[in-house]
Amino acid sequence: MGILSGNPTNEPMHYGEVFAVWSFLSVSKGLIAGYQTQLNHAGDADLKKILEEAIEAGQRESKEIEALLKENGIGLPPTPPERPKASLNDIPTGARFLDPEIATALSTNIAAGLVACSTIMGQSIREDIAMLFGQFHTQKAQLGAKVLRLTKEKGWLVPPPLHHHKADDC
Repeated sequence: MGILSGNPTNEPMHYGEVFAVWSFLSVSKGLIAGYQTQLNHAGDADLKKILEEAIEAGQRESKEIEALLKENGIGLPPTPPERPKASLNDIPTGARFLDPEIATALSTNIAAGLVACSTIMGQSIREDIAMLFGQFHTQKAQLGAKVLRLTKEKGWLVPPPLHHHKADDC
């Protein structure tokens, strides 16, 4: 048996795992604050519901990652303050994020989160870390599907140019 056999929680994290997990937590905390701010700007009830879901998911992920880092003696990144709730009508019209912009940003962040989870899974030698980020990946994929469905239903999706190739034209 090698030095990295047995209970993975008893194994040390390698530097790549430490950096990736710590960085993921730092970004997650920033996104939570950003989503709280965007929640104040959102007017669409369905979009607000998805933003609240993204905030809750980020908070759950953060708690799990904080526990992992603490167990391994790793300091935590700073946590931005909670954003206060505001009325959409109190935000000047020209200073508001529009619902389609919020949905696009959320979709982009989810896509980046999927890549980050996949990267951490691929570089992990501790099975517990790989599995944890596999769970996060699945949850993000499900949330991403909800956002895609919402953007299509609301007419907010701006697709790239569509390619209509016909073999007969060649």
